[in-house]
Amino acid sequence: MERIYIGLGSNLAAPAEQLRQALAALEQLPHTHLVAVSSFYTSDSLLPGQPRYTNAVAALDSDLQPLQLLDALQGIELGQGRERHERWGPRTLDLDILLFGERLIDEPRLHVPHYHMHARAFVLYPLAEIAAGLKLPDGRALDELLAACPFEGLERLAP
Repeated sequence: MERIYIGLGSNLAAPAEQLRQALAALEQLPHTHLVAVSSFYTSDSLLPGQPRYTNAVAALDSDLQPLQLLDALQGIELGQGRERHERWGPRTLDLDILLFGERLIDEPRLHVPHYHMHARAFVLYPLAEIAAGLKLPDGRALDELLAACPFEGLERLAP
């Protein structure tokens, strides 16, 4: 089994509930165990005029292969009403594979480590909650990424 980190985000249709439903769906994936979940955070959208996002990070142990997991995550997104119209547009649910064990993946459909995670506080701070001291497969330390990415704009939600 490999340790995999999934970023969860939503800014439509009761975002915190969308994340809870997604976590329940992750627990049901075959050959997969949900190991840890960060707190929920809210953050501003990357595009102006959109509602704030609710974000979290989950740790999974899984025997699924990367593209199998990607297909399963996209199925969960669709099941929760995800429509893909605008890049970085509003969404009921966004599930991203942030890290997949020690793998560096560069496929047309999947890039791991996730290509913008190093600059996104709404990914790094929840990840640090459940993976303190983590080193990324490309050699970067999570602590170094955190030091370069301020907490600004994030709000940690009460459990």
